[in-house]
Amino acid sequence: MKTTRLEAFSDGVFAIATTLLILEIKVPPIADLGVGLLQLWPSYLAYAISFVVIGAIWTNHHTIFQWIDRIDHKLLLLNTLHLMFIAFLPFPTAVLAEAFHSRRNESMAAAFYGGTLTLIGIFVIAIWSYASRHRELLNETISPQQAKVIGRRYLIGTATYALATILAYVDPWISIALFIALIVYFLWPRKQVANPH
Repeated sequence: MKTTRLEAFSDGVFAIATTLLILEIKVPPIADLGVGLLQLWPSYLAYAISFVVIGAIWTNHHTIFQWIDRIDHKLLLLNTLHLMFIAFLPFPTAVLAEAFHSRRNESMAAAFYGGTLTLIGIFVIAIWSYASRHRELLNETISPQQAKVIGRRYLIGTATYALATILAYVDPWISIALFIALIVYFLWPRKQVANPH
């Protein structure tokens, strides 16, 4: 099968997930609007991190399917599971914001958020690893060595998310810093493997 419908469906899920993020920010009481808006800073921070994280994941998803020309049932299933956790991300984002707002269970909330990102990363690796092992799915211009380089890059992201999840129990702000660092890493301009299209 070609990738057209998979990409269209995936783009829709990414778009819905980013939209749901803002719906988790509740309007403060109008009677004390100024203070209420300022007190929502944890929600603003969580929203910004998650929006850009989803954008970075979408960018990588787009790049992956520039290299994957064909899909089979197993790859379709892996992508669906990947999207399931993308669609789930607004919930741990809301939990993270609420924990920092109430100043309670921040470590657990950061670990829950990081764990969700780790699962998303695991499915990114699974998608790419599966496609790399089934060369008939990939564009013929990509070499095995290039495929390994791309795979290592995704492994770095997932390993860092896992580390951030563990370090949340040391200091949740360390996790937040690692989430932001990964955003910079994935969005930072770098030399790309030549695009087959």
